[in-house]
Amino acid sequence: MRITFLGAARTVTGSMHLLEVNGSQILLDCGLFQGRRRETSKRNRNLPFDARVLDALILSHAHIDHSGNIPNLVSSGYQGNIYTTSATRDLCSAMLLDSAYIQESDAAYVNKKRSRRGLPPVEPIYTIADARASLQNFVSIDYHRPFIVAPGVQATFYDAGHILGSAITVLDVEEEGRSYRLCFTGDLGRKDLPIIRDPEIVHDVDYLITESTYGDREHESPPQAQAILCEIIHRAYDRGGKVIIPSFAVGRTQEIVFDLHKLIASECFPSIPVYVDSPLAVNVTEIFRLHPECYDAEILAFLQRREDPFGFYRLHYTRSVEESKALNDFQGPCIIISASGMCEAGRILHHLKNHIGDPRNTVLFVGYQVQHTLGRKILDGWKEIPIFGQKWPVRAHIRSIQGYSAHADRNELLGYIQQVMDDGRLKRVFSVHGDLEACRALASGIRAMGLEDVLIPERMQQVEV
Repeated sequence: MRITFLGAARTVTGSMHLLEVNGSQILLDCGLFQGRRRETSKRNRNLPFDARVLDALILSHAHIDHSGNIPNLVSSGYQGNIYTTSATRDLCSAMLLDSAYIQESDAAYVNKKRSRRGLPPVEPIYTIADARASLQNFVSIDYHRPFIVAPGVQATFYDAGHILGSAITVLDVEEEGRSYRLCFTGDLGRKDLPIIRDPEIVHDVDYLITESTYGDREHESPPQAQAILCEIIHRAYDRGGKVIIPSFAVGRTQEIVFDLHKLIASECFPSIPVYVDSPLAVNVTEIFRLHPECYDAEILAFLQRREDPFGFYRLHYTRSVEESKALNDFQGPCIIISASGMCEAGRILHHLKNHIGDPRNTVLFVGYQVQHTLGRKILDGWKEIPIFGQKWPVRAHIRSIQGYSAHADRNELLGYIQQVMDDGRLKRVFSVHGDLEACRALASGIRAMGLEDVLIPERMQQVEV
């Protein structure tokens, strides 16, 4: 087997790894790269392989940095299956169409300016029609159900505990008279997160491709995160301000809503309205309701009491543009949860434009911010930020809670890998989906546990197994 690391190599975005085995080509993930606009567009448009000769795609989960370039793949000539879980397929049906809509809208906005300057129009990476067509290639497979991907390659999905439907992929390979097992974690979740089950331990692994997002740091625990959330909201409420939460539409929004539900039930919470202002988040929440097979015991107990974990009397889901605009004129404290989680597109940009200059308000980050994104600039302390071609002063309080991360932290990653090592078969680890510092820190920890062969691949690097 030859592995070519095409994306998420020494960075956390654009997950994409190509396997060549027994004459077949198998792609693990097909994510959009996120970062500087010019570099992002060029890399995402030009796939680093011939889509027409690819035999199979295995998708770990629905986040756009793992799934977002699938419409481009299919429109470039890919005709094979896209294997994933049923929950991931349903999430992609909403997320890929939303991604295409944003790209078409952004292109239309840019082209108005370009036409006034006599410049040729730009095209989106893919269109809504492309996204809709790509859904025909999806094949849903449940956890623990082995399936043949290519000659000599059998795959099995295990629960990654990251978001709804996320999967660890195990490949059992027969090649030139020998057998071995390759495991790809995708994005690995954490124990005791709300809503979904804990990550499953996979056994008898020979080679491991692991994410490393937080390989150099630790998170707060989920109870600590909830306590910090409560404190931040109380402080903003006392100032008469709003709490603006840029949030990923899948997973993070539902976790925040669930925690707010529990806080309000505790009766120690201020009387403050909560708005989820993201059509995608609203649609995704409905998809969450369709997949109780992914739930953990806590949320199943909610359902048995006939309570709605994603709904309570102070919570409002907004869909229309008019409802969203009205929030900017809302007087008094409130909580606004809006996408995108890295502040790169969507309604969150309008809320930041209207609220980040007010010192009564708080902008609260509850997820990872990739380098060069607007969210990272705010978190890094920029005094002015660019939104829609204008500079806006930052006067609001800026806070971050790492305890809501759906990624395993350093200790959780090392603990998981140690359990994989306990079988005595693990020969080599590939550290991906992390900044170089995080990958190096994780690699050092793995070596300290007794496994020396840890590689941090560069983008486009090829390795033979």
